[in-house]
Amino acid sequence: MNSAISTAKPAAAPGRQFVANLLPSVVVFLVALPLCMGIAIASGAPPVTGLITGIVGGIIVGSIAGSPLMVSGPAAGLAVLVFDLIRDHGLVALGPVVALAGLLQLIAGIGRLGVWFRMVSPAVVSGMLAGIGILIVASQSHVMLDAKPLSTGLQNFAALPGRLWAAVKHGDGSLAGLLGLGTIAIMYAWEKLKPAKLKLVPGALLAVVAVTATAQFGQLDVERIDVPHDLLAAIKPVDGSALALLLDPTLLIAAVVFAFIASAETLLSAAAVDRMHDGPRTKYDRELGAQGVGNLICGALGALPMTGVIVRSAANVQAGATTRASTILHGTWMLGFVMLLPWLLRMTPIAGLAGVLIFTGVKMVNPSQIKEFAAYGRGSLLVFLATALVIVATDLLTGVLAGMALSILRLALRAAMLHVNLRQLDKPNQWELRLEGSATFLSVPRLAKALDAVPEGATLHLDVDRLRFIDHACLVLLKDWQRTAPATNRRMVVDPSAIESRAESAGRKSVTQGLS
Repeated sequence: MNSAISTAKPAAAPGRQFVANLLPSVVVFLVALPLCMGIAIASGAPPVTGLITGIVGGIIVGSIAGSPLMVSGPAAGLAVLVFDLIRDHGLVALGPVVALAGLLQLIAGIGRLGVWFRMVSPAVVSGMLAGIGILIVASQSHVMLDAKPLSTGLQNFAALPGRLWAAVKHGDGSLAGLLGLGTIAIMYAWEKLKPAKLKLVPGALLAVVAVTATAQFGQLDVERIDVPHDLLAAIKPVDGSALALLLDPTLLIAAVVFAFIASAETLLSAAAVDRMHDGPRTKYDRELGAQGVGNLICGALGALPMTGVIVRSAANVQAGATTRASTILHGTWMLGFVMLLPWLLRMTPIAGLAGVLIFTGVKMVNPSQIKEFAAYGRGSLLVFLATALVIVATDLLTGVLAGMALSILRLALRAAMLHVNLRQLDKPNQWELRLEGSATFLSVPRLAKALDAVPEGATLHLDVDRLRFIDHACLVLLKDWQRTAPATNRRMVVDPSAIESRAESAGRKSVTQGLS
């Protein structure tokens, strides 16, 4: 009797799993805590809404996720959408929209649609993140000066020189600005110079602690975050009147956009996490459903939407996490910290969190991606740049749709590309026209130019062995040339059956009638 030999390592005992994932969970908690609050502020929402999402993403989604080592929580990628939603419809609209987005994700997961979200071009997703990163830098530059950001990215960029001049000349927000710059400087220095033994200490936490201590001991007059004394009392569940807001078509569209972008970002992040470790692979439909459950709960609690987040997930893997216990524990630590030590969070200067987000936004832009996409061809680079620039100039939805439309157009043009090669053969007055690719109406000018170049008195041999497809427009062109060729003592040699098999209506001999 044959038996398979397994090379898999035996599962560790629950106690060992807990110990092995204890340190990674603490590392992720320390990375996630300032980001949850900072992303909420960037979204125009109370910091507690980001903390609730981080807790739900850790404890609940972490327990059922299809990607055991990925960490879910509020993401910078949705901050722009949330900011626009709250600006236009108020904070009361956030819960219903997030809950409906979660329901759509759950239905998509049950319907096994996870793989379809992965079909979004990486150039579009990277362009989306780059555009969002630029918008975050623009808006948080104002927040870092204890000022309110404006409605659009272009307005924020236009108003920034005046804000900076006011800070330098009149001192408006100058102390906050120095704390924000200090945060960025500490994070940058720590990333470049941190000792190997302290590589797991998050630079964001170190920077926020340093500027918080500076603000406290120096008694600096800067704005600080507002965290409620009682987390449970701060939760505002969605009621019937709030759900009635979904009768507004613009909010229905917003929910669909939230669901699509959150799903695409999550599943692409999951694929990236899979490349970082040798453990269990992601079950994409299960992950999509788990994200739906998480967003349903976050929506019901009036919190921020969540996605799988690559920064926290990478920290989890690099810290040595082996199971989902690390993700669950990080949410537990966050819950305990918010419940027991809210006074400590209230010491944190908003400018420090803005500095963390500016640093994060710059990394999201990642100029090295330009070289990476250029290596795949000018088309990929064009999609990446167009998506990012349209997002900055208009809004997130328009930018993503523009990027997807450009990707589809590029694909269509490549699929319709025809290589035309006209050459003279060794025999006198014998020429060959080789067609390779797809002959569509877009190829008519190039094909007509090649046919016109055939000299008088020549016999033209049509080689279609590498032709994948020919449409009606090109067939008509070939028929007309063959019909009029005898007037100039020219003729075409072609196999009608070869053309027929590649024609738009393959199998119907009538389409090639006239070719001989």
